[in-house]
Amino acid sequence: MSPDVNEANLQRACDAWNARDIDGYLALYDDSIKLHGYSPEPMDKTAVRGLYEMIHRAFDGPKLTFHDVFSKGDRLAIRFTMTGTHRDQFRGVAPTGRRISVDGITILRFSGGRCIERWSSVDMYGWLAQIGAVSPLG
Repeated sequence: MSPDVNEANLQRACDAWNARDIDGYLALYDDSIKLHGYSPEPMDKTAVRGLYEMIHRAFDGPKLTFHDVFSKGDRLAIRFTMTGTHRDQFRGVAPTGRRISVDGITILRFSGGRCIERWSSVDMYGWLAQIGAVSPLG
């Protein structure tokens, strides 16, 4: 598939995420997906679903915004922000009602228009500080 097809599929997934359509979002991922960066071991599609369902439960209206999307061959790199309001337990922290804004960068590898591998890095410390789970740095 061309980078344009992969970018279009990624945008459809983002639109589904922002519409709270987890199944639509997960359509981006092949059944063989390996997601790196959110746990010590790569996550499979079942674990990926669990992660995204947890985020959607814990944060009211989590919204993804893409700032930069770069493609080369079978890979896309994205700089993004996720925003939302902490409405349910997240990582053991009771709901605070606080707005969060979390920045991240991810690289996706595609085959046949679907993501088969993904590497992500998010500001987890900043995320946890925003909901009061840890003290802010500085």
